[in-house]
Amino acid sequence: MSPLERSTWMIRDSQADDIDAILDIWLSASIQAHDFIDSSFWISKVGDMREIYLPASQTRVYEAAGKVLGFYSLYEDTLAAIFVAPGSQGQGIGSVLLADAKTQRPRLQLMVYKENAPSIQFYEKHGFTVAGEQTDEHTGHAELLMEFSRQPNKGS
Repeated sequence: MSPLERSTWMIRDSQADDIDAILDIWLSASIQAHDFIDSSFWISKVGDMREIYLPASQTRVYEAAGKVLGFYSLYEDTLAAIFVAPGSQGQGIGSVLLADAKTQRPRLQLMVYKENAPSIQFYEKHGFTVAGEQTDEHTGHAELLMEFSRQPNKGS
């Protein structure tokens, strides 16, 4: 069965016992997507993710057959994280997660490394546009500010 068959998956608010799965996905997918940054940087951030960033965010997970395969985290109007387990990528899970995130806020913004062309293309495909550029103070790499605004319904 495909992970996208509705009877076998759901998106739900994260729970305390999801944290290890979320961190495993975050670390493995971060290292894979950002191969231009040494993996030691991502490894050094696991504690901050566990203790600071995830507790401060609204996090929702994609679960299929009882297993967390992806997640996203919102902090105010910022999509702070969206990651799919490397073995489950390319199956539409990221698109489903992003669609859910877009229902949570009328406007979203995010930062993405300029060198991460696949992610930039993914966000553009889903209606995000580049609104600015800056240098990430932690890594020294250029990153793009991307934004999405839900279009108001005609007649409303």
